[in-house]
Amino acid sequence: MAQRYPPVEPYAHGKLEVGDGQLVYWETCGNPDGKPAVVLHGGPGSGCTPGWRTLFDPARYRVTLFDQRGCGRSTPHAADAGVDLSTNTTAHLIADVELLRAHLGVQRWLVLGASWGSALGLAYAQRHPGRVSELVLFSVTAGTRREIEWMTREMGRVFPAEWARFRDGVPPAERDGDLADAYARLLADADPAVRDEAARRWCAWEDTHVATVPGHRPDPRYDDPAFRMVFARLVTHYWRHGCFLPEGQLLREAGRLAGIPGVLLHGCLDVSSPPETAWRLARAWPDARLELLDAVGHGAGTGMSERVVAALDGFAARR
Repeated sequence: MAQRYPPVEPYAHGKLEVGDGQLVYWETCGNPDGKPAVVLHGGPGSGCTPGWRTLFDPARYRVTLFDQRGCGRSTPHAADAGVDLSTNTTAHLIADVELLRAHLGVQRWLVLGASWGSALGLAYAQRHPGRVSELVLFSVTAGTRREIEWMTREMGRVFPAEWARFRDGVPPAERDGDLADAYARLLADADPAVRDEAARRWCAWEDTHVATVPGHRPDPRYDDPAFRMVFARLVTHYWRHGCFLPEGQLLREAGRLAGIPGVLLHGCLDVSSPPETAWRLARAWPDARLELLDAVGHGAGTGMSERVVAALDGFAARR
């Protein structure tokens, strides 16, 4: 994403004990007296990077970024194959957001989320609507089994050769089954070489299905073995469990968002997450405005960062 505001450094940061032996890294930047906002990164497992800070006007926002359980600077780190993921679920992440809000003394905050972060943002807002002032969501997903099946199998119609390599990364007997589940088992194998190869293939497929915008460059984060492993482990963990959400819940319960203003931004070239989910959500949530962007794919392309910044600027004066 192109930078709009100058880079800023956090004025406060720390690690919050959230239970289950988990320490969640957080940081706050901008104006300590500004409008509170929180960033929910994608993945799951991407972690929050400094680029997120530049989407907010630092004179008007008090922005909190954090790394969700198991990734980024939070510990224990899921790149370690021995780290148990049983206490890393959507319900746990929602509880972490609430603990962080209370820890920072925030009454209500704007929620910015992308991709998986948009699904988490919807789940959080539906659980705690009184704590959310606005929602800005881009590359919108709802964590459904249908979306997961599209990304792991049906999208092979768009990228047949790349998908065949992805499918062939699991044993022949498992190629017609749940590929996220099969990869999760490989990522838990006792042999480090098996784990590493599975992470490479998973991340290669991830990088393929976001490559719909001219000039796409491979994500350099996947060159890091630790990042590959944590990303692959957490994504497969969530996807094999249907993102720990009842099927269709986030669309079915969109009425819980009544009274919360929202902006939904989605690329028309987004093959990873076709615009249908964002369109259906906008129809079920009257307080949301949907913007479909012509030259944008999944989180990238001409105009996405500018529209995110414009949406945040539009809410900056609202308390």
